[in-house]
Amino acid sequence: MPRKAASPLINPPGAPAKETGPVTVPEFLSAKAQGRRLTMLTAYDYTMARLLDAAGVDGILVGDSLGMVVQGHETALGVTLDEMIYHTKLVARAITRSLLITDMPFMSYQVGPQQAVESCGRVLKEGGAHAVKIEGGVRSAAAIEAVVNADIPVMGHVGLTPQSVRRFGGFRVQRDEVKLLVDAQAVEAAGAFAIVVECVPAATAEKITAAVKVPTIGIGAGLGCDGQILVTHDMLGLFDDFKPRFAKQYADVGRAILQAVETYCKEVREGTFPHAEHAFR
Repeated sequence: MPRKAASPLINPPGAPAKETGPVTVPEFLSAKAQGRRLTMLTAYDYTMARLLDAAGVDGILVGDSLGMVVQGHETALGVTLDEMIYHTKLVARAITRSLLITDMPFMSYQVGPQQAVESCGRVLKEGGAHAVKIEGGVRSAAAIEAVVNADIPVMGHVGLTPQSVRRFGGFRVQRDEVKLLVDAQAVEAAGAFAIVVECVPAATAEKITAAVKVPTIGIGAGLGCDGQILVTHDMLGLFDDFKPRFAKQYADVGRAILQAVETYCKEVREGTFPHAEHAFR
């Protein structure tokens, strides 16, 4: 989807310049060789995506984590392909620079390569994504290869794959180093342009990063990856149902919203809002 000009409300004249030009898949892929660390965050709507894009984030992921932080479910397993396409449309309208990647939800690619190609094609064609993310290592390699052969860029995802939460028995650190290395190499061989590495020991993540030529994007995987991703609701303090150890909170926006709404309610009930400047003459 073509990216429009940045909004003057976010980037006013005279403001410090962000990195210019849209981030493409080849540029994302080449960042590792250049020694440039990549930044990624999640977004599920126009307003948040607009802010992240203006701040200079390299990649925005429309994550199936929306099942938890937007829909209020315990896991992401119930998120549908149509819902992912809908939220991708919202985010796609906002971005001018970031690479837009969409999570492929549970059971949208597991049936086989043909299903994977059809589902991923819908995400690009209807949603406006630039790439998709598919969970799994060796078990997903055939699907990834088929999707890449259809000219759809794929980001892989190994380690703790949230769609495997029932098999794992919860959101648990993955420690089988041999399997993790094999999975990452299988994803790379299948044609993925980057790999998310989630919830693995830092030393293992370093070995994975050294073993593959494509960028690794860590989440709960230490500093040794080529980039990092967080769920935006976690890093802004907007979601406290579950607080992962790896999620650094950079702001307490949730508390600020709570206090603002409490003040609004108080002023309305006391009759001090709206003021004269908020009314028409």
